[in-house]
Amino acid sequence: MAGLALGATATIITTTQSCVAVATTVGLSLIKKILIGGITKGLGIFKDKDSFLANGLIDKALPDQLKSINSTLEKIGLSNLVSKEKSYIADAAAFIAPIAEPILVNTVQNMTSEDAQRIANGGKGAATAYLREKASSQLMAAIAPKVDAKLNEYGIVKTINTALKGNSLLGALTPLQHLAVLVH
Repeated sequence: MAGLALGATATIITTTQSCVAVATTVGLSLIKKILIGGITKGLGIFKDKDSFLANGLIDKALPDQLKSINSTLEKIGLSNLVSKEKSYIADAAAFIAPIAEPILVNTVQNMTSEDAQRIANGGKGAATAYLREKASSQLMAAIAPKVDAKLNEYGIVKTINTALKGNSLLGALTPLQHLAVLVH
């Protein structure tokens, strides 16, 4: 009888461990699938200039300093310059999205079950924090030189700095500040 009880206990423990392993694998797979779907959907918006501009993502992503500059430009009648700036940013976003996508997808594919559990238990913003922690340096290394080149090609930095020339209250944008527009 004792042997039967021990055998049954061992079977229950093994079955429980198997169930936990399956749940962990399924949970990890599900979280990966959800994150990759979100990355694909989000970058789809970035890839389409009209969707990007209509979505209001530009205004949310702008650093406070640039929001202030844009507000001042609009107050002095230079709304067309702000619109042109946002159009340049949308073009740059469409340009970098295909660069970012494989990096982000690869980051998710390399996620551990511990990472998935942290995301599942972390609440709002946990997935973003994970991606920021795991992929930001690789994204910056891949994107920064291309964004800098593209923004300078479009003339956004020169245009804004020309508009601000002589205005000691606003100063001028540095290359790091215009890069912050897209990665903020």
